[in-house]
Amino acid sequence: MSRTFKLTIAYDGTDYVGWQVQPNGESIQSVLQRALGEVTRQQVSVVGSGRTDAGVHALAQVASCTIADWKATANDLGKALNTQLPETIVVNEVIDAPDGFHAIREATGKRYRYQLQIGGPHDPLQHRYRWRLRGPIDLQAMQAAAGRVVGEHDFASFQAAGAPRRSTVRSVRACELIQQPDALGDDQGISSQRRLIAIEVEADGFLYNMVRNIVGTLVEIGRGKQPTAWVSDVIAAKNRDLAGPTAPPQGLFLLRVDYPDF
Repeated sequence: MSRTFKLTIAYDGTDYVGWQVQPNGESIQSVLQRALGEVTRQQVSVVGSGRTDAGVHALAQVASCTIADWKATANDLGKALNTQLPETIVVNEVIDAPDGFHAIREATGKRYRYQLQIGGPHDPLQHRYRWRLRGPIDLQAMQAAAGRVVGEHDFASFQAAGAPRRSTVRSVRACELIQQPDALGDDQGISSQRRLIAIEVEADGFLYNMVRNIVGTLVEIGRGKQPTAWVSDVIAAKNRDLAGPTAPPQGLFLLRVDYPDF
């Protein structure tokens, strides 16, 4: 008898070629499937809610898989998997799912976070997880521009080449700047020199590199290179060449994947 499982996984993507199995390096998917093979003595295929690129992280990636003759609990499966996984990957939860549950097809939305360091010296504890920006950044202008991203639009201007979709229309539910606490604290004299900012974007679905391209566009506005209203012009143009640069991967985290029944 086969059982279907929903796995929630966190990982540091720095040392991986991304979620999806690739011929040129180690992926999160390949490591997880190898661990499942060790635990179950079966060849188990894992479906992720979506691929994250090389260097991108996840706090709650969701995957589905079907395993024959697993008689222990779902929680036991998670514990066994974590004994086989490297320190950079952890399965935080495993639950039984309905037969046929598919992590991609049944997802109703996702939320991503992109982390920035504005000003201040290079931080060896943060450089794997933030895009460090030098010089003055107008955060109010960025927040105003972020509000123009919210809504149902054709986001073709924010889709990178290489992964065409049947439709580039998406509904963005939130796009906001969030001030983050600085772990160094004022006593180190560093937090007065820099600001730690997160840009969180939530939508019913995302195009390839959509979040990183939105962030790159907002940063252009923060640097004063474009006015706030430029975001609306970029969306209307449906032309990737007119948007801002793609933000580097290390600042991006998959925060959450939503499903109607979980």
